[in-house]
Amino acid sequence: MTTNARVPAAELTGAYGLMLKVAMKKMVGDVPDSAGVLWNHPAVFKDMMGFSRKSEKWDELDEGLGVLARMAAAAAVGCEACLDLNYFMAHRRGLDEEKVREVPAWRTSPVFTPLERRVMAYADAMSQTPPAVTDEMSAQLLDELGASALVELAARVAVMNMAARMNRALGIRSEEYAAACGLRPLADRQLADHEGSSQENGGKQTAHDAAPVSAAVGSRA
Repeated sequence: MTTNARVPAAELTGAYGLMLKVAMKKMVGDVPDSAGVLWNHPAVFKDMMGFSRKSEKWDELDEGLGVLARMAAAAAVGCEACLDLNYFMAHRRGLDEEKVREVPAWRTSPVFTPLERRVMAYADAMSQTPPAVTDEMSAQLLDELGASALVELAARVAVMNMAARMNRALGIRSEEYAAACGLRPLADRQLADHEGSSQENGGKQTAHDAAPVSAAVGSRA
């Protein structure tokens, strides 16, 4: 179990704990150390897992855009674990790895379309404290995505914020799933002084502290 978290890990026990172990091994190859941290409160763990499974059935927003939005939100919060796991899962699902790995540097990377940039800018703005989403940002995405997809976008960013902020507070860190599968390291976050400048959609940008993910190879390939 992890030694870096701020809450000691507990052993997953009982029938439900065994079922979770099987499911997690199938999904990521082993039982994440972070699972033991959350298992200190099984009801919280179960409810969060249940909601996460239900959210995976949402399908009004393009899957690729949803992954970019989640990772942009994770980068804004600075959650290494979230960035690593989403990069790994995008690889497993056959999504565009080159774009996914560039999310931490989305402001300067040339690989994204204008729509993808607007989606990530929305996710980043929504993840600020207080949220910095503007009427202009929303109006343009409403026109491009439609009402149902925009609602889903906001919901997916909100779910990621819940997980990312909880991970940061509990001291849950990356377990290097992406590196263990031989994926290239996530791009370094590009910090810049955006004071007085505007994003493509008219929203203000704010620089955050960098949260690089280590490229150390583990044993989960």
